Amino acid sequence: MTTIFIISAPSGSGKSTLVNEVRRRVPGLEFSISYTTRKSRGAEQNGREYFFVTREQFEEMIRKDEFLEHACVFGDYYGTARRFLGNAESDAKDLLLDIDVQGAAQIKSKLADAVSIFILPPTRVELERRLRERGQDSEEKIQHRLKAARREIENYQKYDYILVNDRLDESVDGLEAILLSERLQRSRQPDASLSARAEMYRLEKVGERLQPILRSFREDAARGGQ
Repeated sequence: MTTIFIISAPSGSGKSTLVNEVRRRVPGLEFSISYTTRKSRGAEQNGREYFFVTREQFEEMIRKDEFLEHACVFGDYYGTARRFLGNAESDAKDLLLDIDVQGAAQIKSKLADAVSIFILPPTRVELERRLRERGQDSEEKIQHRLKAARREIENYQKYDYILVNDRLDESVDGLEAILLSERLQRSRQPDASLSARAEMYRLEKVGERLQPILRSFREDAARGGQ
């Protein structure tokens, strides 16, 4: 049986790096490459990071009901094609979705047993530093992303697991434990050690650690920050 894993995070949280690392470690994962109408950046290649299509092509796919989910983010469309789920089921693999909170809500409404994981930056200051270090965005876009991050983070309670991406190696280990533990439990072959590691990241277990992170975003909002 195919397990669907949803991974969401504010832009700049390090989600793509985590996903790339865990894909090297965990076999049997089908990764869904999203379709988007935004322009490629830097060394991005069509069919590797995204499928880059025109707005007209994307809207035609919507009309044909070819998406599991789709959303408009920062003025551009992003979507997950249904064919990836079919491919995963045919190949007896699990499906890994790298999607935003809008897409995650759509998937959970259709496939309630999907496993959802939210990646958080350790603080708002650190998120801003990472966004600036990427050197991809204007000041206006950075502030827009920070404002969007604050809204997205308020959705954390809708997710099954929460990972604070402070140290990459620990975050990769944690994500790997979640994927493998869920896979083994659903195949009725649970591993106690893996389950214990994964449980550390359950929503109900990370409340205290989240409070300073949430506060850092809320305090910025109270000061009128973006």
